[in-house]
Amino acid sequence: MKILFDQGTPAPLRRHLAEHMVTTAYEAGWSNLSNGDLLDAAEEAGYQVFVTTDQNLRYQQNLHKRRIAIVVLLSTSWPRIRPRVTEIREVINGMSAGGFVEVLISS
Repeated sequence: MKILFDQGTPAPLRRHLAEHMVTTAYEAGWSNLSNGDLLDAAEEAGYQVFVTTDQNLRYQQNLHKRRIAIVVLLSTSWPRIRPRVTEIREVINGMSAGGFVEVLISS
């Protein structure tokens, strides 16, 4: 699966998704794009999943007609996210086009 990490997504998560092709927005040259433009670029480039920590994304963007699946991690803290890696991997692997899931990360 082709996965795009947003700016705030902890990079160490990438190691736990080795079976997928993971790119960051920065690596793609899209670090200056707003969320709407970033999602457009990701869809155009064939990304299937967008992983972000932007909890306001669903309120800022019309996600209804999106083809890309969106996974929102409800924390930016890698120490908090790390224990949930197995669940996050399962969520990502289960995503379908246009899906939207928020992953609660305990404090």
